[in-house]
Formats: sequence, structure tokens, C-alpha cells
Amino acid sequence: MSKIVTFGEVLMRLSPLGNKKFKQTNVLEYYFGGTEVNVSISLANFGHKVKHISCISDDFIGDTAIAYLRSYNVDTRNIYRSHRPLGLYYLEVGAVMRPSTISYNRSSSAFSGVTPEKVDWESALKGCNWMHWTGITPGLSQGAYDTLKEGLIQAKAKGITISSDPTYRGGLWKYGVEPQDAIRDLMQYVTIFMGGIDEINEILGTDYGYGNEDFITASKQLIEAYPNVEKVFDKIRIAINASWQKIKGRMWNGIEFKETEAIEITHIVDRIGTGDAFAAGLIYGLLNYDDFKAMEFASAACALKHTFPGDINYATVTDVEHLLSGNTGGRVLR
Repeated sequence: MSKIVTFGEVLMRLSPLGNKKFKQTNVLEYYFGGTEVNVSISLANFGHKVKHISCISDDFIGDTAIAYLRSYNVDTRNIYRSHRPLGLYYLEVGAVMRPSTISYNRSSSAFSGVTPEKVDWESALKGCNWMHWTGITPGLSQGAYDTLKEGLIQAKAKGITISSDPTYRGGLWKYGVEPQDAIRDLMQYVTIFMGGIDEINEILGTDYGYGNEDFITASKQLIEAYPNVEKVFDKIRIAINASWQKIKGRMWNGIEFKETEAIEITHIVDRIGTGDAFAAGLIYGLLNYDDFKAMEFASAACALKHTFPGDINYATVTDVEHLLSGNTGGRVLR
């Protein structure tokens, strides 16, 4: 059984019930999440051994967050505690033509105060054969960037497969480092690249279009610039409105280009964490299937996440395979 390590912030999400705006209510529901947390829990739901590395508040909120992760069999032994508060974000869930809106409160969070000496990477990576990171984490602070880089250096030295979704939140980068410079530096450690044209253009300073030929050419150039990258996978979202969308994937694995059929989602329950569901599905798929089936599995996992409230994809391998077999009607299973 593969052991996968993720590193990133544990967040609490606060949101009005349903599709209300904050001004409409004084009743909120909360969920725990965070990009890498979402990936780790999804992979645990798929049956993998997963360890999440983070720094969280040393209070009852932090205790609750750890209990939440443990309830999904995520290893929390390398989560460290801080006097700073847990990071928060506020979400108003949109519908139809009204988009969802998010406000972050994480600049002084427990995780933003992480530094390399707080993480015992030797212990954290013991027995690990896959590490996953995203472009959000290095944007939080110099300490988060330095700590992630130290982990990647050690993971690469150990021959661990390293996957990355380099998508970042530009508004988080407030400590004097340019996002493009940081991501380009960390790209030297990436084996599996989970990003599309926008991310490749950011890294290479190019202006490729969104067509398949441009994607192939861009992927080849990315691999040429970063020879450690073996495969490029892109999740494509086709939006009709905020409640009705389609998901598909495409890839260049250094040998061939392939693209999945689009999966239509006619009524979105929750869009948060869907990219993370794709990443987790792809990691699971690459550890168990060939590249194309892995991408099909990732696309189906992503589509299913749209049906669950909260940040986490609760789908199991059986659920994903059920969808892949053509069961899209939602009939009651007895």
C-alpha cells in the first residue's frame, strides 16, 4: 500500500446555509478543509495511507481539526501546534448566474508561522513514496515556502514521486516574493504536473492558447525546461453557469496525447475542493492504473465532488467506478 504525504494549511470554512449571503442570516455552518487536506482525506477514502503535515492552533478548535482528520484515518503525528489561530475563510455559495465569493483570514494563522525547524521531514517522509503540494502553500509566508522547499529537497533525494498543482491565489503573496519566481524554483522537484495552459504560461512566460495543439506544445516545452517532469495533466472545466458545468481531462505523458469524454454536472451542490478531488483521483489512478484510466478516474472523482457539501470529496473507489461504468442517472442503490 502506498504512503502519501501532503503539506499545507488546515482551514475552517464558515458559510451561510444554502445559497444565502452573509447579510441574509446569522446562522453559519462550518467545515474543515484546505487544498492539501482535501487531497489527503480523499486519498484516505480511496484506501491509501496518508499523512498530513501542518501547523495548527493549540486550542479546542485545533483539537477538533485534528479529530476530524483522524476520523478519516489521516496520520496527524507530524502536525505541530501554535499559539496563533487556525486559518479561516468565508464563503457565500453562488447559484446559476451568481458566482460564489470567498474572503480569506489566514495571514496571521498558525500555519503562516511555520518554519523549517518545526518540521521533522526525515520522520515525516519515512516510508513515503509520494508527496503532493500546491501553489497555495508557498504563498502564505516565507516560512511556509522555505519549509515546503526543504521537504521537497528531501523527498527528491529519497526518490519519492512528487506531484504538484501549481495553481495559486495571487492575493496571498504579501511577503516580498513574486509567485512566478517561487513556483519556478519549486518546479525543479516536480515529477507529475497537474496544471493547464494558464499555469504553464505563468511558469514559462509564454502565451499559449487553450487548444489541444497548444497544450501539447506547451507541455513539451515545460518538460524540456524541467526534465524531472514526466507527465502533464490538465483538468478542463466547461462552465454553462455556476450550477451547471462539465468536467474532462487531457494529458501529455511524454509519449502521447489523450483526452477524456466530458462529464456533465447539471446541478452543482458545492464547487469547493473539486480541483483537489481531481488531484487525489489522479494520484490514486496513477498508482493503480495506466495514465488514461487514471485521468478518467480523476475526472469522475472531480465530478462526484460537486455533489457533496463542504470541502471534502467523500466518494469511495466504488462510487467513482460506478460513475465510470456509465451510471449517471442517480438511481437508488439497494
